[in-house]
This record gives sequence, structure tokens and C-alpha cells, in this order.
Amino acid sequence: MEIYTMTDTHEKWECAAAFAEKCSWGAGKYLAELMRGGSFRDWERVFAAFENGRPVGFCTLTEKDELAPKYPYTPLIGFVFVDEAFRGKRISEKMIKTVLEYAKGIGYDKVYIMSGEKGLYEKYGFSPMGEYETIYGNYEQLSAIDLTEGKNG
Repeated sequence: MEIYTMTDTHEKWECAAAFAEKCSWGAGKYLAELMRGGSFRDWERVFAAFENGRPVGFCTLTEKDELAPKYPYTPLIGFVFVDEAFRGKRISEKMIKTVLEYAKGIGYDKVYIMSGEKGLYEKYGFSPMGEYETIYGNYEQLSAIDLTEGKNG
């Protein structure tokens, strides 16, 4: 299992975009459009899990993800997906750990994640902050993890 931290110059970028576009989750197609459209800032990244040379999962670290711009919280993990055939192998956990290491390495003390599923990210050390508005006008749970507490490096 390899987790790649990617920009659009990474050799596996298009392979990851093609996987996202064809995955079973509708948001994957939108991520593929963002990847191919040059929508990522210089420090933002796509993280992709590969097993035996093929992509099996992805997530991102971006300034806002789906959090409404009126909130001051950044950066956010988004687009967390693992192919159904590879679930139960802790791939999401490995990707999130890689994201947190990257975020800490570029100077962030906290990382946030939004989810419509309550309780999903607490197992990775995230603490719920409450319901926050998304860019779509609905509300989801925003959670945070403190990278200075020593839990993640």
C-alpha cells in the first residue's frame, strides 16, 4: 500500500483523476473535474492510496472544502473515499494520517473535516465542534484535530 501526496505534476495524477471520475461515489466525478481544471492552490494536495499499482482511495487537503467561506477554519480534509473492495483495511486511516503529517509539516496546528455522518472521524482523533453551514446551504458536523498534542507526530 502506497499513499501518494500529489500535485498536478505527479506521475499518477491523471490515473488518480480517472479513478475518482469512475468511482461509485458521485463526488468523485467533481473531484476529477477539479483535478483536471487546475483548481488546487500551491499548498493544497490530493492524497491517493494505491495497491499493486492501482488507485483504491483518495482524499484532499484544501483551504475550505465544503465549509462556507464565512468561517475562519482551515485547512480541511475532503473527498474521503475508498473503493468498496478495499474497505476494512484501514486505508482511510492511513490516508488521513498522511494528510495530518503533511499539514503539520507545512505549519498547521489544526486540521478540520466536515461530515454528514456523526461519529465517523472521532476514531482518528477528531473532536466535533458542532453543525456548520456548507457551501451548499445545508449543515454538517465540523470536527477538528489538534496537531500540537502529540497524537499525530
